[in-house]
Amino acid sequence: MEQNSAEREMLAENRQGEALVLEGSGTGKKLFVESYGCQMNFSDSEIVASILQKEGYETTTNAEEADLVLLNTCSIREKAEQTVRNRLDQLNTLKQTKPELKIGVLGCMAERVKEKFFEEEKLVDLVVGPDAYRDLPNLLEELDGGRKAVNVILSKEETYHDIEPVRLGGNGVTAFVSITRGCDNMCTFCVVPFTRGRERSRNPQTIVEECTQLWKVGYKEVTLLGQNVDSYLWYGGGLKKDFSKASPMAQATAVHFADLLHMVAEAVPQMRIRFSTSNPQDMKDEVLHAIAAHKNICKYIHLPVQSGSSRILKEMNRGHNREEYLALIDRIKTIIPGCGISHDLITGFPTETEDEHAETLSLMDYVKYDFGYMFFYSERPNTYAARKMEDNIPLEVKKRRLNEIIQKQQVHSAEKNAAYVGQTLEVLVEGRSKRSADDLYGRSTYNTVVVFPKENYQPGEMVMVEIERSTAATLIGKAKGYAS
Repeated sequence: MEQNSAEREMLAENRQGEALVLEGSGTGKKLFVESYGCQMNFSDSEIVASILQKEGYETTTNAEEADLVLLNTCSIREKAEQTVRNRLDQLNTLKQTKPELKIGVLGCMAERVKEKFFEEEKLVDLVVGPDAYRDLPNLLEELDGGRKAVNVILSKEETYHDIEPVRLGGNGVTAFVSITRGCDNMCTFCVVPFTRGRERSRNPQTIVEECTQLWKVGYKEVTLLGQNVDSYLWYGGGLKKDFSKASPMAQATAVHFADLLHMVAEAVPQMRIRFSTSNPQDMKDEVLHAIAAHKNICKYIHLPVQSGSSRILKEMNRGHNREEYLALIDRIKTIIPGCGISHDLITGFPTETEDEHAETLSLMDYVKYDFGYMFFYSERPNTYAARKMEDNIPLEVKKRRLNEIIQKQQVHSAEKNAAYVGQTLEVLVEGRSKRSADDLYGRSTYNTVVVFPKENYQPGEMVMVEIERSTAATLIGKAKGYAS
């Protein structure tokens, strides 16, 4: 699936190939970590850095001075894998001048390709799947012994709940907190269940404690992460506080996602809370009411739809149809007025007709999303669609349909942003604008990007910004003072 470049700019949080840096003391060993793909990979890289910090590694932004280079990889699209292979070719050129350099691949691509990295491509020394990061010290010992090292065993229990991630490469304002791992939804186009394993949830007390600690050290916003946060479910005791009354859904020994939202919102009432990603069939109204109940839970939901056709959704094994999705959209708009909504869409899925493509366009007209991720379909190895369905939509048709979707989304994004002109929004400042050293940027509760003159304001501050003009991707305004 191919992502549009304009959307990559609009959704800057999905950064590709970012080097992560940890300042600290070690034993002289240098680690260079580069992450690709989704937010979960960036969160995992922070876990890896924490594990290796205890082994004496300091991280560096310069691969040429590193003793160990790790690429945390993505398998969601063929292009993402090819990017990693190209990067490995570059690193192996470096290794010719520095034979002692060790190169490793982590994450989803490591899980999918496994030993082929050794046997066919001979590009790496180390291959580690998403559930095997605790084994890194042992695997590095194997490398020191002159052997290749691999662990891609998937786990039904691993959540890394007791590892305090080292916050890397960020802005010091926003942070990711993982709440689930893996996925039990077997969408026919998706490789994630094969690369990240079965779904499991993390102890809610450790989530609350991590968010509280982040607040204490100066972070102002957390994003709760999972392949499907709405299916979060924790059974068990050991909670330091009885949260069973957090929502009507909760039972004495069960915590659902709505309950977790209440818990985190109450534990850090001044901290902004976001979450990603939701699956429509699992999002309960209790979650919507939890969002509405707390000022510090952002009024924004990323709600992948993938197609506007019920038949195609069934072929995708999405677990919802068009009517159910639109009914959920209606409830969101009723319970959380003004809520920002974004999407994932795949066009050109096998057997998709022109009429079904038109259904996707009409669904977009109904919802009027704020923004979205848009792709055309491409086969991913091991998925049901790759094994059982013929990829029978010509590439030129896929590209034309994708372009029509992108153009419609740009119109909707421009309309949605234009509606904010004249309003004053509360903006969490995240940093300096990339386009001007005289401007700052941040996001509103609706996840809209806002740019304004910096004056004396600083990252991490809440500022009221009057919106004066807009583009399809950005709101531009002037600060009116600090938020109360």
